[in-house]
Amino acid sequence: MEEVKVFCPATIANVSCGFDVLGLALDDVGDEMIVRKSSTKGIRITKIRGQDLPLDPTKNVAGVAGLAFLEASDYNQGFEIEIIKKIKAGSGIGSSAASSTGAVWAMNHLLKNPFSTLELVQFAMAGERLASGVAHADNVAPALFGGFTLVRSYTPLDIIQIPTPEALYATVIHPQIEIKTSDSRKVLKTKISLEDGIKQWGNLGGLIAGLYTQDYDLIGRSLEDHIVEPIRSILIPGFDIVKSKAIEAGALGCGISGSGPSIFALSKGKKIAEHVAEAMQRSYHKIGVSYELHLSPINPQGIKIINESDAIL
Repeated sequence: MEEVKVFCPATIANVSCGFDVLGLALDDVGDEMIVRKSSTKGIRITKIRGQDLPLDPTKNVAGVAGLAFLEASDYNQGFEIEIIKKIKAGSGIGSSAASSTGAVWAMNHLLKNPFSTLELVQFAMAGERLASGVAHADNVAPALFGGFTLVRSYTPLDIIQIPTPEALYATVIHPQIEIKTSDSRKVLKTKISLEDGIKQWGNLGGLIAGLYTQDYDLIGRSLEDHIVEPIRSILIPGFDIVKSKAIEAGALGCGISGSGPSIFALSKGKKIAEHVAEAMQRSYHKIGVSYELHLSPINPQGIKIINESDAIL
């Protein structure tokens, strides 16, 4: 195989109580990428559609991740990359992660998988470092592994796949403003109280337990963030109203997707998720904020090969 076209899913990171360690992959929204072998050494980004991003591989997250892959590989030639961006930069649903992971997954596939998925996460993290200044894995891990993932440790890197209850749906609303991850990190505190830490650890443990046991009530009770959300929510117009209305409409829980400004809600079943979507939309209509809306089941596979006829238009 000389060329492959892949779907690179959007992701929700942090998932309220799991800052920098927990994430999930979405199934109905993502980028597309075409990667082909090249006789020219290195990485060449030949085309980007959908957004104005640099073609220079040292300034593009896909290129940086790809170069990290090549540096560790025995492959002595190169790759060409085309990117079809459908996830807006700064949206909070893993735009940079989609590009980083799509590049390294496709390259690995074309070389008949010399690297493990965990190793691919490490290469993709190089792209995340370029995007945000921090090589975090809570977006790239679910994009590569699928479903929910927990980053148990960064040194050494240890990622655990978490079972996903079948009826779980995500609703994501993206107010049309951009919040750069690097800027969103600057507002965070570097120290927390023991009291807040205890609450957060309890919620993270409860959420993991709820996912394993398919206890939707426990999942809902655990989707609380006492550390990051109170600070970052100030940057998101209408956050408190949208969250309140989503819960009233039946959502298990609601919070900030990644660094924002997107707001996510998890629901049991598609019907409730649709009611939640309507409530979120009404909230932004009332306060006059334009938005994009995504409703998706959880993606159990992560990145996947697509045919031309399957392309997301």
